[in-house]
Amino acid sequence: MNNPLPLDATLLLCAVIIDLLLGDPRSLPHPVAGIGRFISGFERFLRQRVANQKTGGIILLVATVTLTYLAADCIIKGAYAVSRYLGYVVEIYLAWTCLAARSLHQESAKVTRAIESGDLGAARHWLSYIVGRETAQLDEGEVLRATVETVAENTGDGVIAPLFYLMLGGAPLALAYKAVNTLDSMVGYKNERYLHFGWASARFDDLANYIPARLTGFLMVASAHLCSLDGSGAKEILLRDCHSHSSPNSGFPEAAAAGALRVQLGGTNTYFGKVMEKPTIGEALVPLTPAAYHGAVKLMYCSEGVMVGSYLIFKVMLGF
Repeated sequence: MNNPLPLDATLLLCAVIIDLLLGDPRSLPHPVAGIGRFISGFERFLRQRVANQKTGGIILLVATVTLTYLAADCIIKGAYAVSRYLGYVVEIYLAWTCLAARSLHQESAKVTRAIESGDLGAARHWLSYIVGRETAQLDEGEVLRATVETVAENTGDGVIAPLFYLMLGGAPLALAYKAVNTLDSMVGYKNERYLHFGWASARFDDLANYIPARLTGFLMVASAHLCSLDGSGAKEILLRDCHSHSSPNSGFPEAAAAGALRVQLGGTNTYFGKVMEKPTIGEALVPLTPAAYHGAVKLMYCSEGVMVGSYLIFKVMLGF
């Protein structure tokens, strides 16, 4: 019996299913770890040899993204040269490593489980692994707000964006996106060390996430209707508050999530001892409780399902 799905769609679906089942096992080698080691080593090399920090940062960005794409493409082609089935396995594996839905759920759930068991100290501890802000003094509501914000934001750059690039250009392009994302997380800080050196990586990450972030916002609106959340509120707050964020992209998923969950996000955060006042997003129609977190996770999975389902229908209808 012939497979009704084109091969690329079948491989993508396999990667999504494996991610949902297994997440990110730490025992397996992960390309992003290798990308991180390359960034660290090449940064040291460039700082010693390139006087202009912006120029060094641009070289780091171009080299990391280009080499990641070419390495992934060569590995996949080499695997197919050995065996068609080995090629399938390698391509699925590399695509799987780009996705983070299950691991995002697993890591964020540690925070909420601690809250639900009454252990605020443990909740702050687990939260510190998934956010950049200081967590030691946060109260329960602030811990939950940070967790919901993280799930919403990472639905965009950890789930929908990799899927977007997998659909556009397969595992090599998705891994190139992950390289951009990793660069931003390692050198994209606005501090003395990285203000100039990380400028190119931070700006390119904004560019790479421009379409996926907006797509995530509207996927969340559709998902809110499907998940018995506030779909009308999601649309209203998305359109009203999508730019109420210091990031040009993060406001889209956060605003849609805030509207769908009927909670207020944003506000005061502390980073490296510096207090930052940010605009609020959404309306505090209901208090932030673990139910809001569970709703955010439901939005994440539903948004992923809507995107994958739409893609598969599109591929079947067009027959390629």
